Amino acid sequence: MTDDRWQEIKDMVKKNFGILENQVLDLSEREGKGTKEELIFTGPMGKMKLEYIIKPLVLDKKTTYSKRIGSDTKVEYITSDTEKVRRMEAYKWNEASDNWEKIIGEAIGF
Repeated sequence: MTDDRWQEIKDMVKKNFGILENQVLDLSEREGKGTKEELIFTGPMGKMKLEYIIKPLVLDKKTTYSKRIGSDTKVEYITSDTEKVRRMEAYKWNEASDNWEKIIGEAIGF
């Protein structure tokens, strides 16, 4: 996914369905530093949400642990300062359970 393609998708959704809510969020340290843009609209499957997530590329993962009883395990991620990973996720609102359900890409043509 590229920034240009994301902009095309946003324009298409705005033109065909109208946007109910659009917000950009900073991801927490636990989720990995980056940004997430959420786009909520009413589409052919009902209320839908698209997320465009930008995070630094993970280069390495270091695990620190000890074999002693009761010790903690730490995972440290080494990320790139220049390279970013971009992805889009689609969700559908489920009225019965009042939460977002992830849509598999093949089901909506991505």
